[in-house]
Amino acid sequence: MDSSSTLVISDLHLGKHDAADVLRRGAAREPLLHALGDHGRLVILGDLLELRHGPLREALQAATGPLHAVGQALGPDGEVVITAGNHDHYLVHGWSERRAAGASPPALGLESEVDWVAGEPLAHIAELLSPARVRVTYPGVWLRDDVYAIHGHYLDLHMTVPTLERLGAGLMRRVVDLDDARPTCAEDYEAALVPLYASIHAIAQLAEPTRSHMLHGGSVRGWNALTGPGRRTLRRRAITMAWPLAVAGLNRARLGPFRPELSGPELRRAGLRAMSEVVARLGAETGHVLFGHTHRAGPAPADDPAEWCTVAGTRLINTGCWVDEPSFLGPDPARSPYRAGFGVLIDDDGPPRLVNLLDG
Repeated sequence: MDSSSTLVISDLHLGKHDAADVLRRGAAREPLLHALGDHGRLVILGDLLELRHGPLREALQAATGPLHAVGQALGPDGEVVITAGNHDHYLVHGWSERRAAGASPPALGLESEVDWVAGEPLAHIAELLSPARVRVTYPGVWLRDDVYAIHGHYLDLHMTVPTLERLGAGLMRRVVDLDDARPTCAEDYEAALVPLYASIHAIAQLAEPTRSHMLHGGSVRGWNALTGPGRRTLRRRAITMAWPLAVAGLNRARLGPFRPELSGPELRRAGLRAMSEVVARLGAETGHVLFGHTHRAGPAPADDPAEWCTVAGTRLINTGCWVDEPSFLGPDPARSPYRAGFGVLIDDDGPPRLVNLLDG
């Protein structure tokens, strides 16, 4: 094992009710466990658990087998670093409340150490990952002097594609009176997004299981209605024609700004523009910034490298996901950047390398 090398993965979503979380399957888990034999540190960059599809206890039960296997593969000399995303933000809820109870909590900055107490979800996760050491940071983590990693959920405040998550973020931005000059720090992003996450989490804990994943399902159905293959039915033509008017209405309501274009390339470009904005506002400009959240790994071989570089020269890398999403795979699933199994390898020096562990 090379104790200095790191493997970064993201968006496992363990506990999804549609069984799309591939690491619950032994065949998908084995390549990851094999790869861990060559690395001393695994970074799980947010959305480890799916806490929007049902109760926390169900997600933890679904995660038991995969996390136990990861801990065994790394052993007592290995380390797992975890950050929270938008789907499992509740993992840092207890810590956040304890910080807020202090007279003057320190700034979150780019990386703050997260602790936990017995009975909290992080305590259970750390136990499952034993004997590996577990460290939790938020909102992101420095992996090298020139490599910063964050889940990427803050980009929802800047997306120009009106996804359901983006609409909720836009509405909350108005509620907390976050003007165009802000956010300028992690606390500003948290103020606009955490109330949204908390309400969705609360609903998921009480909702009937077969209906609790409707937020994500609604986004997928909307995407298929506007961009999916097949006959241009009258209903779909009507939706397509009305789309620019709907976007204009959202902009008039000051929930945007949004653009009417909706396509795979524009979804990629919008995510990269938004992430570049986050990096600049947080002051996270460095050699490389890793993020997940959008489930679109990159840069892919066919991508324009300039799109994956901020104005200040920081190179963006998306760690992809570990869920099956057929609606986004396109005509060539074996080469799709949305396919499951991506990760990023980081050594002591040299650029981070995007790989797919399931391609073999």
